[in-house]
Amino acid sequence: MIVYLLVFSSIAVAIWIIGLRHAKADWGGPSVNWLDGWTRLICRYIHRLPEQKIALPESGPAIIVANHVSGVDPLLLISASTRPLRFLIAREEYERPLVSWVFKKAGCIPVDRTGRPEQALRQALRALQQGEVIALFPHGKIHLDSDPPRKIKGGVARLASWSTAPVFPVRIDGVTAQGSVFIAPFVPGKVTLTMAEPM
Repeated sequence: MIVYLLVFSSIAVAIWIIGLRHAKADWGGPSVNWLDGWTRLICRYIHRLPEQKIALPESGPAIIVANHVSGVDPLLLISASTRPLRFLIAREEYERPLVSWVFKKAGCIPVDRTGRPEQALRQALRALQQGEVIALFPHGKIHLDSDPPRKIKGGVARLASWSTAPVFPVRIDGVTAQGSVFIAPFVPGKVTLTMAEPM
């Protein structure tokens, strides 16, 4: 029994150390930094994401916008950033059992899509005014190229005009499990990120 405990403890410590060693952004605490490290490993080895970075300023506000094809998209954006990202996320996802603690620790901003989305925009504006980076998917939910055209939400333009923060557009391609939320992070693919000039 002692041998099993020692082996288990050694594996747990190794997993912890590996995650922290590969973290590239400081999220303000070891548990979230550990997740940052493992996010980058998953994207590098499962999704074969090339070593490329969004050209964010070292400090000050910024907004990242991207197309949304699967549940792995936020992880891909995190892997391409040297700064923590605060995602706008649907409240029903934010409050999902088992993973809600991750969203809270990472500073995600819940959006009440049926009631008052303005509250989320005001919270995002405060974060930008404090020099943070906001990331969002302007379609509002997963939208594939093969889907019928869907209206882009106006939150990006409003946040940019209110804060004068630069907007960094990113296009995600190569995700294998497009349209999937929970299995997408674990299905191997060859992802590329195409980054346009900031606006």
